Amino acid sequence: MPTRQQIIDFITSSNTPAGKREIARAFGLSGQEKIALKALLKDMSDEGLIDAAPGRAFHKMGGVPKVTVLRVVEADGDTVWAVPERWEAEGIPVPRLRVREKRGPGGALGVGDRILARTEEAGKGWVAHPMKKLAKGDAAVLGVVHEEGGRLYLQGLDKKERASPVISERNGAEPGDLVMAEVTGKGPRLFAKVTEILGDPFAPRSFSLIAIHKHEIPHIFSEELLAEAERVAKQPLGDGREDLTDLPIVAIDPADARDHDDSVWATPDDDPKNKGGWKAVVAIADVSFYVRPGSLLDREARKRGNSVYFPDRVVPMLPEILSADVCSLKEGVERAAMACHMRISADGEIRDWRFTRAVVKLAANIAYEDAQAAIDGASDHPLTETALRPLWDCWAALGKARAKREPLDLDLPERRIVLDEKGRILSVAPRERLDAHKLIEDYMIAANVAAAKALEKKKAPVMYRIHEPPSREKLVALKDYLKTLDVAFTLGQVIRPKTFNHVIERTKDADFHGDVMTQVLRTQTQAYYGPQNAGHFGLALGSYAHFTSPIRRYADLVVHRALTEAFKLGPGGELPADKDMERTGELISKLERRAMEAERDTVDRYVAAYLATHVGEVLDAKITGVQSFGFFATVEGIGGDGLVPARDLGREYFRYDEAGQRLVGEQTGEAFALGQRLKLRLAEANPVSGALRFELPDGKGSGSGPGGEGDGRRKGGPPRPLHRRGRPANIRHQGKKR
Repeated sequence: MPTRQQIIDFITSSNTPAGKREIARAFGLSGQEKIALKALLKDMSDEGLIDAAPGRAFHKMGGVPKVTVLRVVEADGDTVWAVPERWEAEGIPVPRLRVREKRGPGGALGVGDRILARTEEAGKGWVAHPMKKLAKGDAAVLGVVHEEGGRLYLQGLDKKERASPVISERNGAEPGDLVMAEVTGKGPRLFAKVTEILGDPFAPRSFSLIAIHKHEIPHIFSEELLAEAERVAKQPLGDGREDLTDLPIVAIDPADARDHDDSVWATPDDDPKNKGGWKAVVAIADVSFYVRPGSLLDREARKRGNSVYFPDRVVPMLPEILSADVCSLKEGVERAAMACHMRISADGEIRDWRFTRAVVKLAANIAYEDAQAAIDGASDHPLTETALRPLWDCWAALGKARAKREPLDLDLPERRIVLDEKGRILSVAPRERLDAHKLIEDYMIAANVAAAKALEKKKAPVMYRIHEPPSREKLVALKDYLKTLDVAFTLGQVIRPKTFNHVIERTKDADFHGDVMTQVLRTQTQAYYGPQNAGHFGLALGSYAHFTSPIRRYADLVVHRALTEAFKLGPGGELPADKDMERTGELISKLERRAMEAERDTVDRYVAAYLATHVGEVLDAKITGVQSFGFFATVEGIGGDGLVPARDLGREYFRYDEAGQRLVGEQTGEAFALGQRLKLRLAEANPVSGALRFELPDGKGSGSGPGGEGDGRRKGGPPRPLHRRGRPANIRHQGKKR
């Protein structure tokens, strides 16, 4: 019989999984010896020397089976880490394995993926070689514990979630608790095991916490990383920086901003060759000086991709000592900056530019509202004439260039959630858009263009911000929609941003003007990051990169590094290879979409919480979307999308006019159309999921909308049945085939 150590040595050195049969064969055991081996292996397992993997193969306790199932816990594009799905070595930390990922179609792994992998020990760590990707395992979901009929159920937080699994293991959770749980089973037989109790879902700051967990947004920095941030924050600014401390540079930001990436300054150009022109400086926090390539800070920033902004908190890309302190441009304090110097002609064209590393000392941090009030003469500010007025005058020149290129001009309201000091909702209202906002946007756009063109001229890598033209399919859908409003839209022309602007201008006095802008927005493609330039359609620019927000966007940090390297501005300019730039672009584009979804979900939850006190009331609403199963509406001036199901529209059949974005009654011709304003009763507001549900106040439609009469009734072609209350839906589409 082999000794315990001989068995451990064998299963550790074996290139294939080692079960009882393989061990017996290796040591030439037979008959009664195999029975004794079985007892020995059980004793070794009880003693904590070995463990059995699925399939009864053994491995050293604290080690990893030769072939096992792993779950990916981190994937930043270059490096993928996974942990064993099953780990029962008590007192021994769960090992992290570096996955040597297969490339090619379907090869990319993401957080939560399960793989069958061959493992090996490499130095002091473990390496995994994927064999195949497995189906998703038990789903980890957020939910609220609900008690009904003496049983506990898990109410999911997703608006689309309909099933409520029975809680099989509560692990201390009480009714009303917000929890993380693992859901198993299929169909109607679903069970949930509570794995983490997160607390009261209605407590202040819980709505953003829900989004953080739901979208798996990293929000805690490790002690090691915080120590690195403390260390780099103490380094001196370095020699050779341009001294801009005498310029009255100002930062104009939201009143409650915690991080200040950008600052601006302008003055008339005294060069006779640029008569009537301007000199401007856009000074940006020099984050690349502190966050060096390959450092812990860099890897964490890349993994996060961007800061995420919620009404009640910020999840920063960088630790607070950098994002809110050392890298943040503050009044009266010397700060490291990357300065973009521009000479701007009288008609707003950028004639030339240069980039330097500089030291700045801001003359002031000014809120948008205060800057606007100073320019409008509504209040006094000591920097009105020396700093603000020149900025506004130079902006007028930039406006001439903007008007010439005619970028997409959409003015859609943004909701602003106002909270009190305890995190409770005070109000929900559209955010006011001032000239001060537009001014800063135009200076930032100018600096972003200069950064892209400067790198192109140096033949250096560029992380472009790309916005491609709309697809023909979306253009056809827009044309069909506009046709129902008697608004012409020709597809034979070359589509440019001004094409949409002309449509918006022609409808500016119509009731459906806002709906047209919404449809134009939906026609656009989603912007993304990448090293291959395809222009920025919406801004009508051939070359564009993000340079102005390196505290909160990793893309900007990459551009800063490229500028540092291209213009030989000192340390911190190393860039990855071309293929790594492409992967980085894909990663940060995906993370940007994740942040947008999390922010939108959280605002929806706040809106639902605000409206929860108005359940049962009849409110002014507007239809924001129409589908075959019903229509969505939002509360005027507040927001939030809620569904009115087709089954609740009355007893007659309704047909779905896809081109016209409307539901039309078969008998009465009553219509519910996109953009229509009407009265709706708020039937339900669920703050935890952010879902709203409306119903008609009197059981039948009323209202007015584009192309309809005052009572909302609109006649159409031959009716096609959609839905009748109490009967199965009979759905047909009028319009393009799907």
